[in-house]
Amino acid sequence: MAESDAPATSDVSRTQEAILAAYTELIEELGTDDVSFRLIARRAGVGERTVFRNYATRVDLLLATAAWIESRIFPRDDAPSIFDMPLTIRAAMESYDLRPELAHVVAETTMRGISGAAPSPRRAMLEQMIDAEIPSLGDAERRSIVAALAHLDSAATWVTYRREMRMNRSDIADAAAWAAEAVLDPIRSRVG
Repeated sequence: MAESDAPATSDVSRTQEAILAAYTELIEELGTDDVSFRLIARRAGVGERTVFRNYATRVDLLLATAAWIESRIFPRDDAPSIFDMPLTIRAAMESYDLRPELAHVVAETTMRGISGAAPSPRRAMLEQMIDAEIPSLGDAERRSIVAALAHLDSAATWVTYRREMRMNRSDIADAAAWAAEAVLDPIRSRVG
């Protein structure tokens, strides 16, 4: 994640990295509700107080873990063009499907906006791409396109397709990419 409004995880200490990695493993094994700070500490090889010193509350730990998961488990290369976003979105949907429990954590954390988590962390990147490639786009149309693509490019979309629509991996990837193409088709002719 190269954009400035993405959660910063590069400043994570080795201890925090161990805690976040341990919690991530435990989430996949046990879910989020059944994981105690003691269990996280044991898995991370640190004392329980160290976990509390770094993450005073479960919300703090969950928020940091979701940001860590998004950057470490579900990293993405930025698309070279706004018109390549359907491929980026397809790849994201496929990666979420490989680690569903973690995709749920990212989706639920960002959808709730816990402690400032951005529901659409890639929005700034999308806005910059549109500004660079289609500067003649009006504000209302620009906002609509960014909103649609930011929504499609999220773990929340994957969760919706999986839970609500009961779609499989390839259907999710196809549907998200198709929707992104449908958003972009009307503006393709305006590329300067």
